[in-house]
Parts: sequence; structure tokens; C-alpha cells
Amino acid sequence: MWGRIACVASGIVVAGMLTGGPDAARAQCRLCSKPATALQQADSGAPIQLSVEAKLDFDRLVQLGSGNGTVTLSANGDRSVSGTVTAISGRAMVGAISVHGEPNRLVRVELPARIELYSVGGSGRIEIDDLGTDLGSMPKLDGAGNLSFRFGGRLRISGDADGGYRGDVPITVEYM
Repeated sequence: MWGRIACVASGIVVAGMLTGGPDAARAQCRLCSKPATALQQADSGAPIQLSVEAKLDFDRLVQLGSGNGTVTLSANGDRSVSGTVTAISGRAMVGAISVHGEPNRLVRVELPARIELYSVGGSGRIEIDDLGTDLGSMPKLDGAGNLSFRFGGRLRISGDADGGYRGDVPITVEYM
């Protein structure tokens, strides 16, 4: 049995949900099931708890004219702009997530390849891609069962993108 949690975080809207993973089908004998090649860890049944400590927020941008531009806010806090975007507010924040679960367990963290943000009025659309975290290749909960990470991405703007935008960043965390 393994735990799984999904969380949705965005620049403006934050929501969370907890889902239970499917139980592995139990074979009647070792000869009746596929051989397992992965290390099996005992599962105490402790669910993964996830909390959003800070939402990804690009805050205010300065765009000169209508055209294409990008703003990158990386997980380590580095910022860059290109194209028609000339500045990003100092109040822009990377997202921060805290995970709690079974101590010393490896986890898999998945972010989408891209998400769309929609204007408050619903007529405009921009996208965030190149989402990334500051996690290593094999994230693991510590001895107390905690893990914290930050995430960021690249905001792509085309045309006249004046206004406020909202969207969701679904983040999935599950035991390995």
C-alpha cells in the first residue's frame, strides 16, 4: 500500500486534496504474481500530508507594448525577464510546500509541464511552463517525516496581457 497526495497551488488560488492510493492486488502465492524487482518498504499506513506555505506569485510585471515576453522565477528565487516584459515586482514569490509523512521514505514529486492562467474577466490567457523545484533527484522525508521544497516556473506572455490572472498548479507527492 502506498500513500499519495495531490495539491493544487497557484499564483492567486490555493487548494488541496488528499487521495488514497489503490491497494496492490494480493497474489495467492509468489508463483502467481509478477516478480517484484523494486525494494519493498513496510508501509505503516501513515498518509502524506501536504501544506502550501507560500503560493507561486509573479505579482506585478511591467510590459512595454503588446508582444511576446517571458518572466522566469526559479525555485531558488532567481528572476529574469525578456522580450516586452521589462521588470518584475520585488514582491513576486516562489511557491513553498511542506510535506509530512512516514519518516525516511522516498517520495516522488510531480509538477505539470505547463499550466494556463486565465484573466479575472475570463477573456485573457497566459501560460506558465518550465516548472521546477529545488529538490534533488531522489527526494526523501527526513527522520521526523518532513520535507520542504520550493518551486517556480517561466511565465509566457503574448499580446496585450493587462490584468490579473489566476490558475492552478497541480502538485502530486507520493511514496515510492
